[in-house]
Amino acid sequence: METEYLVIGAGSAGNVVARRLLDAGKKVTVLEAGDQDTNPDIAHLNTLGALWHSPQDWNYYTTEQAGASGRRIHLPRGKVMGGSHALNASIWVRGDRWDYDSWAEAGCEGWSWEDVLPVFKQIENYDGGASETRGTGGLLDVVQDFPRNPVQEDMLAGAQEIGLELNPDYNSGSVEGVSRMQLNIRDGKRFNTWHAYLKPVMDSPNLTLVTGAHVRRLLVEDGVVRGVEYEFGGELRTARAGETILCAGAINSAELLLRSGIGPAAELEAAGVEPVLDLPGVGKNLQDHLLAPVIFSAGARPVPDGEVAPAEVHLFAKSRPELPVPDTQPIFFSVPMYSQDYAGGEMTGPENGFSMLGGLVRPESRGEITLTGPSPEDPLRIDLGALSEQADVDALVASVRQCREIGRSEALANWEPKELHPGPAVSDSDEDLAQYVRDSVVTYHHQVGTCRMGTDELAVVDPSDLTVRGLAGIRIADASVMPMVPTGNTNAPTVMIAERAAGMILAG
Repeated sequence: METEYLVIGAGSAGNVVARRLLDAGKKVTVLEAGDQDTNPDIAHLNTLGALWHSPQDWNYYTTEQAGASGRRIHLPRGKVMGGSHALNASIWVRGDRWDYDSWAEAGCEGWSWEDVLPVFKQIENYDGGASETRGTGGLLDVVQDFPRNPVQEDMLAGAQEIGLELNPDYNSGSVEGVSRMQLNIRDGKRFNTWHAYLKPVMDSPNLTLVTGAHVRRLLVEDGVVRGVEYEFGGELRTARAGETILCAGAINSAELLLRSGIGPAAELEAAGVEPVLDLPGVGKNLQDHLLAPVIFSAGARPVPDGEVAPAEVHLFAKSRPELPVPDTQPIFFSVPMYSQDYAGGEMTGPENGFSMLGGLVRPESRGEITLTGPSPEDPLRIDLGALSEQADVDALVASVRQCREIGRSEALANWEPKELHPGPAVSDSDEDLAQYVRDSVVTYHHQVGTCRMGTDELAVVDPSDLTVRGLAGIRIADASVMPMVPTGNTNAPTVMIAERAAGMILAG
């Protein structure tokens, strides 16, 4: 198989890159390890939890995390058309102006807020109308006007009651405050980049889409990536291309480089892999947002299911007033979100209730992805380094404490809330709450940074064109290139990166 452009992964980024190349008349082959999105749980956001551990989930787990009471943390990742945008809560969050200005200051010239804002506007079809910061002509629906759940509206009011300001549009450049979420939905159902970008042009004669194609390694010849080797139907096949674009995400793009001998040479040799290129930053700088639940039962009044989504409200707050940007993002669910693999035993309780999950979104902790052996079947070693920095524990404790306070607000009194977790046995002291967050912490599903862009010796890609340092014929366009995780959900920044990558490719 030969093509002009080979796109690896049909997730949030891959669908965007492929569509833009097709629009320019290029021949494109897309290889996706998963299959079509026929699972009905994908369409309905209220059943997203049923997708965890399903055939559409890569079902990754971290190593035992010392900062999380020695627990292994489940990392759901999408293995299906749409990628993790088929598994997530469809929340559209660009991040804060400060995030992108910080990227630029850290050596990623051309990635400031003023640089990326036009791209964000180009992406979206926002139902709130066009403005200086919002766009309406894009392919991807961003929706704020959908039926709202009364318990969510009461949590919104409770947050304001304790002193948080209402932010009418957290996607305007400043995230701080409490907000009604904006979602990627159409007709009340999930609407991801597969639906918006690639599926409408499936009949293009220039497109070859292969599902069930698990890419195993890059084909590198004299410093040039000429394509990939992939597994399909139990057989190894090759696909050759003029240029290969990795859109496999923060875990799998790094994995593919490492399995191809591109990464820290000494570590590759120790794993039995012959180094092809010593690129020490590959797999390093792993970052993720983290959550710890505050769960309430309700009294006699049933908490209704969300008509569209289980989560409709979130807030951004500073755990310390001197911070330049919020470092916490609690997210509110209309159902009890009991933690997986809770250190205190199975976390259980009644079904009639709601949750406010404390959220850490400016982590100082860093992790890494490494190989355990030379075989493609040897599992990855994914170490988040979760809560390895005390500052992260302190911020998450502050976020949990804030959620507890909202739960005691008058705005929620009609639901007769009773705190189940942490519960009355866990005091509000720093020590007790620190132990609780270590025991209960789970992923926010926002891994980034393992092939980060920059200009220093640990940078993997060039910020000016997203090419891989030391190689020709390859770029990376996904969450792995982010130097620092943004303040908020990472899907929107990933789509933005993909749009910019396509523009860079077409600009030559």
